[in-house]
Amino acid sequence: MARFRQTKNAIREILLSDDWQARLSELEQWTPGVIVPPLLSLRLDKEEAVRWRTVTAFGLTAARMAAASMEKTRTLMRTCMWYMNEESGNLGWSIPHFMGEAMALDAKIAKEFHKILSSYIFCDEDCDGNFLDHPELRRDVFWGLARLAEVRPEMVELGERFLVAALEETDPYNRAYAARALGLIRATGAKARLEELSDDKREIRTFQDGNIIDITVGEIVTEAVKALS
Repeated sequence: MARFRQTKNAIREILLSDDWQARLSELEQWTPGVIVPPLLSLRLDKEEAVRWRTVTAFGLTAARMAAASMEKTRTLMRTCMWYMNEESGNLGWSIPHFMGEAMALDAKIAKEFHKILSSYIFCDEDCDGNFLDHPELRRDVFWGLARLAEVRPEMVELGERFLVAALEETDPYNRAYAARALGLIRATGAKARLEELSDDKREIRTFQDGNIIDITVGEIVTEAVKALS
């Protein structure tokens, strides 16, 4: 337990620093197996910056693990999946962020697990999905899918019709992230519906390109529409 606390505090200090991105290489002083438990804990940290930066750290750690052992990486991703099921007691906050980041950074992880991440938004009998009823947990999935779509859009295309359906959700985060994903996968069939949301003034606070930003749904939608032009 002492080792866990020491490692967690050391990682937290790295992620809280102004030059945190430059210091990410310091994480390599620990093996992936040692660093994963503290990262899972830090995803619930009181500091917003730590919570988001932990996502980046987890993705790098998962990719490092995959380079050494895909079997251990499968166990890691299955642990993430366990956090997402009801038996975990709804402990899945930020876990889809972790999954999306890991898949964005490693093609092997993405190949094996991209359908699982998409399944959390599947919501009809034609798909063997794991639809999440909780809209705030579902927003983490939409963020994860958008992050994956930045690098491997072809692996998000299977969820296109559910992303389109999400544009009708009352949660502004879900609308925004779904719109971003649709733009990244070049879902031209969604263009008309996206254009209807271009004046959506609801603001969200999110993590993009290593920064926490405040942005409106409409601004994200406008970028998505541009990507389809």
